[in-house]
Amino acid sequence: MTAHTPASAAPTAATAPVAAPRAPAVLPSLWAVTRVRARVEFLSFIRGREAVVFTFAFPILLLVIFGSVFGGEPIEGGVSFAQYFVAGMIAAGLFGTSFQNLAISIPIERDAGALKRLAGTPMPKSAYFLGKIIVVAFVALVQNVLLLAIGVLFYDVSLPSGGRWLTYLWVTVLGVTACTLLGIAATAFVSNGKSAPAVISPIAIVLQFISGVFFVFAVLPTWMQSIAAVFPLKWMTQGMRSVFLPEKYVQQEPAGSWEHGRIALVLAAWCVVGLVIALRTFRWRSRDDG
Repeated sequence: MTAHTPASAAPTAATAPVAAPRAPAVLPSLWAVTRVRARVEFLSFIRGREAVVFTFAFPILLLVIFGSVFGGEPIEGGVSFAQYFVAGMIAAGLFGTSFQNLAISIPIERDAGALKRLAGTPMPKSAYFLGKIIVVAFVALVQNVLLLAIGVLFYDVSLPSGGRWLTYLWVTVLGVTACTLLGIAATAFVSNGKSAPAVISPIAIVLQFISGVFFVFAVLPTWMQSIAAVFPLKWMTQGMRSVFLPEKYVQQEPAGSWEHGRIALVLAAWCVVGLVIALRTFRWRSRDDG
């Protein structure tokens, strides 16, 4: 007797229901991820109270010290030392918050394993750097506002007018971009986070001394001027002098002009150099991780 298969038996392959294909996961946009990274970087910055105090207080402290000692004394060109010093400190502040800060903080994060963990996520790697850049720009803006406010209120510093603010803007953008990329690139040459301050801080201090931050650039020995001219900080300070010093002071510059074209060219060249080195040498893992 032949067995009868009921209609309710298991369906054949031809009649079995086909599962609907899953929609591919939609990853957040680069801008959305960058906003999150910028928030993380900002919170990390403000929670490090010592770093916050040093970043904002140190340039102001130097302005107060030098301004109190030399502020009212005129230098060659008929401008006060305070007026000259503010221009240099603004450039040095931009240099410190970009190059010096990143070249020290990134190796520390790398040694802690933070970069290794980030590299293993779907996060676009560019979001990490964009988050850093946003915080650098914010800190530089606040720092500049504080320096100018102190200078105007206590040391009779005159603010620029008219098209000089445009010069201030492009010097700031090019300078911060160049120094940020160089700071990222420099992390490849720092063996670990503990040694980063000992390697980077002396470089930053020497460049400040020979680039016209603490001393009038024109009175420095020629060999110092030649070395400083290789690096971006010298051109940033020169650009800021063209913003904050009167036009007649240009006669005191070694070249006899502000050299805006050369400033833009040198800073743009350092942007390219920093980007190339960073792309070719940046490491997400410490050397102990291989």
